[in-house]
Formats: sequence, C-alpha cells, structure tokens
Amino acid sequence: MGEMIKVLVCDPLSQKGLEVLEQVKGLKVDLKPGLSPEALKQAIGEYDAVIIRSETQLKADIIEAGTHLKVIGRAGIGLDNVDLPAATKRGIVVMNTPQENAIAAAEHTIAMMLSISRKIPQAVSCLRGGKWEKKKFMGVELYNKTLGMIGIGVIGTIVADRARGLKMKVIGFDPYLSPDVAAKKGVELVPLEELLNRSDFITIHTPLTGETRNLIDQDAFEKTKKGVILVNCARGGIVNEKALYEAIRTGKVAGAALDVFEKEPAVGNPLLELEEVIGTPHLGASTEEAQENVAIAISQQVVDYLIHGEARNAVNMPAVSPDILPFLKPYLRLAEKLGSFLGQVSNYAIEEVLIEYQGEVVEYGTKPITISVLKGLLTPFVGETVNFVNAPIMARERGIRVTESFSETSEDFASLIALTVRSKMEQNYIAGTLFGRKELRIVRLNDFLIEALPEGYILLVNNYDRPGVIGNIGMALGTRDINIATMQFGRDRMGGMAISLLHLDSPLPTGMLGEILRLPNIISVRQIKL
Repeated sequence: MGEMIKVLVCDPLSQKGLEVLEQVKGLKVDLKPGLSPEALKQAIGEYDAVIIRSETQLKADIIEAGTHLKVIGRAGIGLDNVDLPAATKRGIVVMNTPQENAIAAAEHTIAMMLSISRKIPQAVSCLRGGKWEKKKFMGVELYNKTLGMIGIGVIGTIVADRARGLKMKVIGFDPYLSPDVAAKKGVELVPLEELLNRSDFITIHTPLTGETRNLIDQDAFEKTKKGVILVNCARGGIVNEKALYEAIRTGKVAGAALDVFEKEPAVGNPLLELEEVIGTPHLGASTEEAQENVAIAISQQVVDYLIHGEARNAVNMPAVSPDILPFLKPYLRLAEKLGSFLGQVSNYAIEEVLIEYQGEVVEYGTKPITISVLKGLLTPFVGETVNFVNAPIMARERGIRVTESFSETSEDFASLIALTVRSKMEQNYIAGTLFGRKELRIVRLNDFLIEALPEGYILLVNNYDRPGVIGNIGMALGTRDINIATMQFGRDRMGGMAISLLHLDSPLPTGMLGEILRLPNIISVRQIKL
C-alpha cells in the first residue's frame, strides 16, 4: 500500500470510532483535540484526512495549509465550521453523517415539548430553592392538541411518529414535499399561515438556509394562536429572537423551549431571563448512542474513501473514477450551480426536472452530472442533509420526476447543459456552458439570452424594458454601500420584458428586496447565492 496514511482526529471521538480507524493496516491515527487554529494550521500539512465534530473550525487558511488533505470527515450533520468552497476548490472531499443522530434530535424535541408544557425545569429549580409552589406551575396536556411541524425531513418524520403516539394531531409545512408523501408520514400538509393559525405547539425541523432565516418572525407570531408553545431544536436563526422575546412578553407565546440560538454559546441571551423559556446548550445530538453512531459512521466513511476511493455522504463531490474526474469536474460544478439557481427561484413544490445534455459532455457519462443537478436543486431547501449519495433518493421521496435527454451535437457551444424545472404553477429554464473548458457561464434564463457567471451574490430582476430601471436599482444599492461587480441584461424585444442579473459584492440587508420591488417598472426581484 506504500507509505503510511495519516489521519488527524481534532475533536473528542467515541472509542468505538477510534477503533475502526486503528484496526486498518497502514493507517496512522493521531488524536489531538483542542489544538489552537495556529497549531492546527502548522500540523495539518502532513495529514491525508481530518475528522472533526462541531468544535474545530476548518477555515479557508487552515484548509489551504492541508497540502496532502484528501478528505474531511464531520462526525454529525452541520457543516457551519467547514469552509466548503475552499475544500471543493482544492479537490478535498467533505463528508458528514446526516442520519446517525436523527433519533437523538427527535427525542430531544419531544423531551423539550413535554418539559415546557409541564414547566418541569422551572418546578425543579423552585423546589431546589426550598419552595413548594404547586399552583405556580399549572401545565397543559399534549393529548388531542395540534402539533405544527415546520419541515418534514428525516428528524421531522420521527417526531411526527412519536407525536402521534402521544395522540396529537400532526400538521406540517414543507413547501418541497408533495401532499401524498406527507400523508404517508402521517402528516397533513398545510401552508405556513394555516399552520400558524391552527397549532397549539410548533416544532422546527429545517436547516438554516437563506429561505429559512428569520422564517418565524414578528409577522409569523401575529398569526399564531394566543398561548402557542414553540420548540426549536433545529438551528438558531430560524426563529427571530427579538420577535420571540416580544411575543412572550405580550403573552402571545406561552412558552418556548430552545436547544439552539442565533449566537452560541448563548450565555447572556435575554430570552433565558424569561420565566417562560427553557433552554439547553445545543444537546440535540448529545446521546451516547448518537455520538457512538456518528463516530463509527464517519470513521468507516473516511477509511472507505482513503483505502477504496468510495465516497459516501460526500457533500461536495460525487463518486467519479479518477481518470475522468479532471474533465468532468467543471461540468459537475456547472450542473450544481444551475440546479441551485433554479432551486432558489422556484416558488412552489418542484414536480419535474428535465435535464438536456448537448455536445461533448455526453461522452463523459452524465450520471454524476445529474446527481450534481439534483444536489444543487435540493440544497436551498434541505441544506446539509442532502449530499451526492442521497440526492436522487431525496428527489424521489419528494415526488420529483427526473428526465434526461441527450444530443451528440450542440448548435452554438461545444457542450450545453439545460434544465427545465416544473411545478403545478410555474416552469423555469436555465442553460449553461463552459468557456475554454473551465469558465462556467449561464447562457440562457427562461426566454432571455444572457452571459453570466454562476457565482457569488446575484440579484435577479424581472422588469419592463424602460429607461431608468437600472439607474434606480444602482442608486438604491449605492445608498446602502452595496457595490455592483458586474451586470448582464437580456430582453425579449425593445420595450417589452427584460431581465437583469447583477453580481453584488455583499448580500442585501434585511428589507432591501422589498425596497427594490417597489421601484418603478420592476416585476419581481430575487437574491441568489451561488
């Protein structure tokens, strides 16, 4: 097998996980938890693989220093602590374990819901303080109450099952799930507004994405029942904490149980001063079983990749044979970006994806490219739970039909990848190509011919083709110190409909989209991050 393969374990890992690594001949394991960023930067250069949990931060500069690094393994699901673009750029496979702690997270949600409904932590604290105050801790029952679940993925499905065991009525909001699939999970699918109106308890099971940030804000709380109880064991930032604080103060929300916060550690968080709030320090995955499961899973995945080249649960690279990877890599990136673009502009549950391959790209084999499209398409909705292994399964579970078509020739380009995404209410089309075999370009969006880079922060504007539109947008952005890097335009005919793609140096501040939408001759506006 040649020289020794070296694995660095940066965070505490369960003994059974370490044993998986230690049993492999030719693998040297170094356990070095608690390294400072500087020490890690100096040490990482000699390792082929790094295994982390949530503590170690693998920022771009540390990844750059990992000159021999082939794989980063995250024992757990969240990848907030890994600079994915930096790893992808260097061809380092990043893998996580999206399933192994699902039961722990679901059970923690149920435990928090029972604890807050019966005020158990407050009562324990009072009893410990030497008081016996029965009347102060009147609770509510879960029996016959309506549980509204936001997000019905792996964890949400388990919570729904357990809640039905507690004889609750379960309704759910998940804009990317079909009613049939939700019904099979025992959940009545409803729009978000109806969920807010009907629920006695609300639990959250979505990743933190551009779509879900501040999803539960002041507007949402205005639509809930008086006395609703909120449980969030998903990610901080999905619930706007200032809005929650006010909703509790006014009595609209009777209680909140939080395992996650906008800023962690949440020491000094004003919510924790409220009697109606209970909190835990991000314990969703903290069971002995879950920690053992993720440790064994990530260790096995890292071994399989280093020894056999098999990438499981890779979030940034599909399994492709090494001889064609150099040719295919730019197409894989292009496909993922095109999918992500349409995922972010879709307003409804996607039912069908048609992928057209034209020209040279057909020769390399399109299966991994199709997987890249699906991963890009689903990531805006399901975050880091989707990867290059499970993307086709997740698409199938969501009732999305995938059709491919092939043509050996392409009229205008050496190769072209085109996607059509359909839902009941709309259809969107995007086409992309490579310039000089490396440079990614979007060349068509719906009916408009354009030439745009699929990267960074993009403002997509549909407008009437009238003078002054771009000037108004430029002025609005300028007043907020947002710089426009590049601009591309397309129109169907003079004075008709037009499209503008503006690449921005920074994301828009809250409320800015609405401001642009109110400008004259603007039809719609979307912010896209690629």
